Amino acid sequence: MDEELFELTASEVTVEIKDPATGKIYRRELPIDYYENANFLRLRAENMDGSLAQLVFYTPRGIERVKDITGKGPDHDRCGGHGHT
Repeated sequence: MDEELFELTASEVTVEIKDPATGKIYRRELPIDYYENANFLRLRAENMDGSLAQLVFYTPRGIERVKDITGKGPDHDRCGGHGHT
């Protein structure tokens, strides 16, 4: 049974890097909250003073939706008159 995923979440992420000088690979598990859906990927953690810091990366679909809700999207209904009779 295939389950369709709409969201991905985690309370910890693993970062893997390759040092260009030595060629060695290093992995670190970090206490970062991870949330992803079709519109964006968000990373949240505490910064140096303990306050919340977050990074948000929008997908192309997410960028279009942000444009729509801020009034910068197209001036036509993408749903072809959805809700109009």
